[in-house]
Amino acid sequence: QVQLVESGGGLVQPGGSLRLSCASSGFTFNSGAMSWYRQAPGKERELVATITSLTGSTTYADSVKGRFTISRDNAKNTVLLQMNSLKPEDTAVYYCNARRKNVIPTYDYWGQGTQVTVSS
Repeated sequence: QVQLVESGGGLVQPGGSLRLSCASSGFTFNSGAMSWYRQAPGKERELVATITSLTGSTTYADSVKGRFTISRDNAKNTVLLQMNSLKPEDTAVYYCNARRKNVIPTYDYWGQGTQVTVSS
């Protein structure tokens, strides 16, 4: 049974920090890319950050570059998102995603999401 369980969300003041964690099980974690997406009320889900499986290379949305850091621990099947200098516009539900496109069988799994609210 595939599971992606996010944790670490909450309420934080502008300028503060949070660290999101996604614990994964039930699939070959180290063979696919891991990403964080977010969805704010009334907006489409957007890609925040991705980390690849083999090289660990990372990409970020322009809106979070220099503030957010994605990392993965293949031994613990966990992906993290360190969020610093948070802004009110970072408020959203954050989702963990696991995706493997180039190896059969492919997969595309989602977590249930964790709420992040940035407000004074």
